[in-house]
Amino acid sequence: MSLEIWLAFVLATVVFCIIPGPTVILVVGQAIAHGKKSVVPLVAGVLAGDFTAMTLSVIGLGAILAASASLFLVLKWFGVGYLIYLGIKTWRQTPQQFADADFEGAQDVGKKQGRSMFRSAFLVTALNPKDIIFFVAFLPQFIDPHTAVFPQWLILMATLLCLVGINISVYTYFAGTVRQRIQSYQARKRLNRVGGTALVSAGLITATLQRS
Repeated sequence: MSLEIWLAFVLATVVFCIIPGPTVILVVGQAIAHGKKSVVPLVAGVLAGDFTAMTLSVIGLGAILAASASLFLVLKWFGVGYLIYLGIKTWRQTPQQFADADFEGAQDVGKKQGRSMFRSAFLVTALNPKDIIFFVAFLPQFIDPHTAVFPQWLILMATLLCLVGINISVYTYFAGTVRQRIQSYQARKRLNRVGGTALVSAGLITATLQRS
């Protein structure tokens, strides 16, 4: 793979990353609800999900999804339902406030929330059928068939994951910072509703996806 091809891939991936989609809306909504502590589990979940989606594309699931309307719809509506469920849950969530004496309890809840946020980001990213099809159509465009293919796949996948990680970190950190600077209980409750609305919106966006 030449440097020119790699740079073209980087540019195309940056454009792909900065366009908000269901995953970006998910992490922003979760960060608004949970603050900066959500950055690590959300970014880790998205990266694990993208790695899984790319791997599934490489082994052929992307082509199957492109050809199978039924399988595409199953995955799509799973994603729709899950995002709307998360949105309603976030909307109804009560902002948590812990006294210093209850710091250990706060840590326990934080760990549970971290696992939940990782799982949510992973599932929404990994099982997005549009992303799986996109990867199987996008990545091969930058593969040179005249040289070893596997090392090129590794370079492209590692590059994409790095760029996605940076992009998601920026979105999540910014949204989490907004949350951390707001101390009012009522204001945090309103932020939860903003985050919940964003997640429901992500579900509705996912519902419009087509197999094209």
